[in-house]
Amino acid sequence: MTVERVVAGLLGRGATLAVAESLTGGQVSATLVTVPGVSAVLRGAVVAYATDLKAELLDVDADLLAAHGPVRPEVALQMARGAARRLGATHGIGTTGVAGPGPADGRPAGTVYVAACGPGTARVRGLALAGPRAAVRAAATGAALALLGSVVDDG
Repeated sequence: MTVERVVAGLLGRGATLAVAESLTGGQVSATLVTVPGVSAVLRGAVVAYATDLKAELLDVDADLLAAHGPVRPEVALQMARGAARRLGATHGIGTTGVAGPGPADGRPAGTVYVAACGPGTARVRGLALAGPRAAVRAAATGAALALLGSVVDDG
């Protein structure tokens, strides 16, 4: 699904979007803003690279982060929900993982979780991606937007 279709789907439903990014470092948001008219749906974004900011800014469970680290499916979902709640949007995206080149937080490079949520719907997808850092980030961005598209289509 193209980013244009995702934005059109949100527009058609009168929906809004908030984005919470870690490993993608703003790439999801940057991709969204290439679409003319996205300002009608995109409320804002938070790039929370530091683990403590995931808890402070996005309401990710601090105990979960302390016990298991930030590279978890539950963290991606809590990031998406926290962004939507904090930024006043109907839908949210969350990305977390290890872009590489080496492992982090006990997880190998290429371990990625993306999440998307909307009214009554939430989805998380785990990915094991190969390739250099830029390729991992690009694939994670695409996967997050595709997942959001499936949530929007079901809504």
